[in-house]
Amino acid sequence: MNSEKRATKPRSGAAERMRELQQDIMSIILDRGLAPGDPMPTEYELVEELGVGRNTVRESLKVLQSLGIVEVRHGYGMFVGHKNLRALALGLEFHARMSLQREGHEALDVIEVRQALESALIGPAIDAMSEADRQALVQCVEGMEQATHDGAKSAELDHEFHRLLFGPLSNDLLMRLLEVFWSVYDKIRESVEHSTPVARHNAQVHHQILDAVLAGEKELASQLLSSHFDALRDSVRNATS
Repeated sequence: MNSEKRATKPRSGAAERMRELQQDIMSIILDRGLAPGDPMPTEYELVEELGVGRNTVRESLKVLQSLGIVEVRHGYGMFVGHKNLRALALGLEFHARMSLQREGHEALDVIEVRQALESALIGPAIDAMSEADRQALVQCVEGMEQATHDGAKSAELDHEFHRLLFGPLSNDLLMRLLEVFWSVYDKIRESVEHSTPVARHNAQVHHQILDAVLAGEKELASQLLSSHFDALRDSVRNATS
């Protein structure tokens, strides 16, 4: 373990000093080759190595904990955190919902990013699907059609449909990002859509996407996904105009 104190450099302002200290702690994790779940240096060791006060180190660790970089297990110590995008989801959800009280710009931004992501990746997802994947999508859409009078169940199956669409890509980061966008997207949709006719139309749209997927029509599937998000964008604009 490198016990030498890291070279300090002039820092301007408390906020900048705190950001630099957080970067220093992350550098220690990387330099030592620590992996998620590995024990972190103790507060005392960080104080000695970084040449700063204990309270300053503690505040920096709290920020890193909120970001999922550091994990504190009471009674056991500090560990390198596992991938966690919950903080990102909460921030996006809050600002998107707040924007619905005004022009809805942040909500529209979230929809646009998710639209671009799913429309671009549906082709590779279709290529990666097995017969079991396709049958799972069929069953999911059948469930959506049967649940058009149950808003909560319909929304749950909608979520499952998109998870099943992109699961075959076996991209953990993608699935985590889609979960983040879904969390925000669902709150937006709750704010602007409530009726049974909307749920029924949503099931019809997903059936059309399913048909394109089963036929291997990648371009059509991409267009249908994109149009699906266009409809929600219009709902947000109408609700905030």
